[in-house]
Amino acid sequence: MEHHHRGQWGSNLGFLLATVGAAVGLGNIWAFPNKMGGNGGFAFLVIYLILAATIGFVIMLSELAIGRRVGRSVLLSYQSVCGRWGTFIGWLAMLSPFLILSFYTVLGGYCLQYMVLNFSELIGVSRISHLSGAQSFHDMLTNQPLSLLFTLLFIAACYLIIRGGIKEGIERFNKVGMPALFLMLVVVIIRSVTLPGAGQGLRFMFTPNFTPLRENFVGVLSAAGGQMFFSLSLAMGITVTYGSYLSKKESLVKNAVLVIVSDTLVAVMAGIAVLPAAFALGGAGAELSGPKLLFITLQDVFNAMGSLGPLFGILFYLLVSLAAITSAIALVEVLVTFFLDRAAVRGHYGNRGKIVGLVCLAVMVESALVALDGLGSNGLWIPFQGTGLSLSATWLDFMDFISEGVAMPLGALIMSILVGWVIGPKLIQEEVCAQGHRFQGGLYAFFSFCIRFVAPAGMLMILIGQLVTFFTPAG
Repeated sequence: MEHHHRGQWGSNLGFLLATVGAAVGLGNIWAFPNKMGGNGGFAFLVIYLILAATIGFVIMLSELAIGRRVGRSVLLSYQSVCGRWGTFIGWLAMLSPFLILSFYTVLGGYCLQYMVLNFSELIGVSRISHLSGAQSFHDMLTNQPLSLLFTLLFIAACYLIIRGGIKEGIERFNKVGMPALFLMLVVVIIRSVTLPGAGQGLRFMFTPNFTPLRENFVGVLSAAGGQMFFSLSLAMGITVTYGSYLSKKESLVKNAVLVIVSDTLVAVMAGIAVLPAAFALGGAGAELSGPKLLFITLQDVFNAMGSLGPLFGILFYLLVSLAAITSAIALVEVLVTFFLDRAAVRGHYGNRGKIVGLVCLAVMVESALVALDGLGSNGLWIPFQGTGLSLSATWLDFMDFISEGVAMPLGALIMSILVGWVIGPKLIQEEVCAQGHRFQGGLYAFFSFCIRFVAPAGMLMILIGQLVTFFTPAG
């Protein structure tokens, strides 16, 4: 346990693994491959990479620099650098992780539950393989006490990791969890691509198809931009918070590039692990996105594998659980750091264990709504219910709309305008160049141009795209 309220990463590798872990989450596994396949394959990937190299890079670099420069929580960091507008951005960056945790913890609990179900099948206790993926998923959603239990178990795992602090808790877990996740992903890829018919899934992802660009360029751009933005965990306080614990001797440019490259690599690998198996055993009509991909299509895949199915089911859902936990602990740490730093500013010592416990308790209260709702299966009242809008379908959709649909892109839009035109990109340059690191010439000119023109325009388009998507009538 840390004896002072603020620790520091034990190594740059620890910071990188934790930051990549925060970015690698459930969205990489179910959203990236589906959006890539449905928006032109390589065409989508090329646009994604361009957006990541421009908007993603400059926003991530700005967040890291602001966090390290101030060395405080996301709210205090933005207040220090951006003044009164920083207060607004900071609260948006606090709201987003809190609301995202309401459904992320429930989905993480579902992953744990499916891991247990496959283990029970392996040792002969239960017979999940005799049920269709749709039936087992429906049974899970409508079993409210069990959903609450596994959500609580997932949050308890996050609590045990985070209470250890930055170095002894989060960094130590990611140093084991991220290599393990990568190795399990490789094993699942090998099995997936060797299934009969797996080639159809690979073609779905990688066959060049530029027709979507000609027919709906704005739609593809919005899909790629939205996926890039959320996949890299931008504007949800994580990068600012993790940057605040980073040593001045580390290169911010190098770390930003490595996080973006690593996250994109894992996203593509996740697609190779998931889609070939889904096509091989689920056919062209298989569900290829969202929770249905993870808990219906892929469970059908494991059921069809025979005696080895439960073993691969355990491995896969353990992998997804690890991805969920590495992201969830980063989201919780944003809130924990806020309370620790607020106490320090007031001259008090913040007890990390107690604060982590209270934050996790608050998360459990809001998560209970999503768990009891069961993705709309249990008849709970939902805001905007009856309006016919897609955001009113489930509590998960509503929480997602407020956080990822509004708070995150709006916060990043305002931040990019402030950095580009109010406080100026030179403030970021000063922090990036700390202790002799270079950020001059062409690279700084590229950053300055992107943060002033490309990022604001891109964030505005992404925000409009998210609003249009969420307010489109369901069905």
